[in-house]
Amino acid sequence: MKKILAILLVFTLYGCAELQSVVGGMPQIGVDNQLIATGLRQALDKGIEEQVNKLTEQNGFYNNELARILLPPELQKVDKTLRTIGLGSLADEGIKALNSAATDAVGQATPIFVAAVKDITFTDARNILLGGDRSATNYLEERTREQLYAKFNPTIKSSFEKVGAAKIWSDLITRYNNVPLTTNVNPDLIDYVTKEALDGVFNMIAVEEKDIRTSTVARTTTVLQRVFALQD
Repeated sequence: MKKILAILLVFTLYGCAELQSVVGGMPQIGVDNQLIATGLRQALDKGIEEQVNKLTEQNGFYNNELARILLPPELQKVDKTLRTIGLGSLADEGIKALNSAATDAVGQATPIFVAAVKDITFTDARNILLGGDRSATNYLEERTREQLYAKFNPTIKSSFEKVGAAKIWSDLITRYNNVPLTTNVNPDLIDYVTKEALDGVFNMIAVEEKDIRTSTVARTTTVLQRVFALQD
């Protein structure tokens, strides 16, 4: 009789719906699939707001070690050769121009991310929550990378013209190709910078996701605290 009364009391206090979520065989009172989905959305929104927005600031990519775009392998020898012949400042200018183009493009990511975050299903949310440190970021990348590439690519191409990257790198490559005993190079820099910019964006979101998963201090809302406590 005492057990029956205890069960009835629990149902009265918390309600049937909130007792249906079970993780690892233990009931998690007050945490259902809907709340988990809300928590994952908040975590991704926080990553977008606090980390991706940093990349939109002046020199956002260039000044960020996790996102800075370096030269593709075929241009690393160009950089080394130019520095050897006293053109290091020109090489630095070229690298900054690549990163400036990425900064110009990244502002277009937020609306696409927001739409993808809203589409997280209850099933997706539970799988993401119990996945690895980058599960939410991977979910977002799978659903947005192709669309983001289509947005970023023409913007980066336009930015190349605006910041002078196209001319800078045309001059750099021409000078390199005119150096005796070198093999001519002609990389598709716009495609390269587009892909590197996307990698930088997702790396920054992953930073915030890992922080929320591993640090209770980063869980700045009640929902984040309740949901991510499940995977501690």
